[in-house]
Amino acid sequence: MESFSDLISSPTPVLVDFFATWCTPCKIMTPILQKVKEIQGDSIRIIKVDIDKNRSVAAHYSVQSVPTFMIFKNGKQLWRQSGVINAEELNKIIALFK
Repeated sequence: MESFSDLISSPTPVLVDFFATWCTPCKIMTPILQKVKEIQGDSIRIIKVDIDKNRSVAAHYSVQSVPTFMIFKNGKQLWRQSGVINAEELNKIIALFK
């Protein structure tokens, strides 16, 4: 299994979804992220990080609310936003970092 730092070090943009299983807005994002992945295909990698199971990663990135999204490329955080975001907006943001 790849470590978090290995995952975000990719030259392909990585969208990280910090979520919690008890979070209703996080559940709303699941089909939105699936739609984004269908549109983006292999041009982006989407990973979900459960903040309750990965407290150290969440703490390292100061995740204080869920869902929180970040885009990484080559190990660098390029973008961050918390809260529900629609697929159209998320696709526009991803396009900025390809």
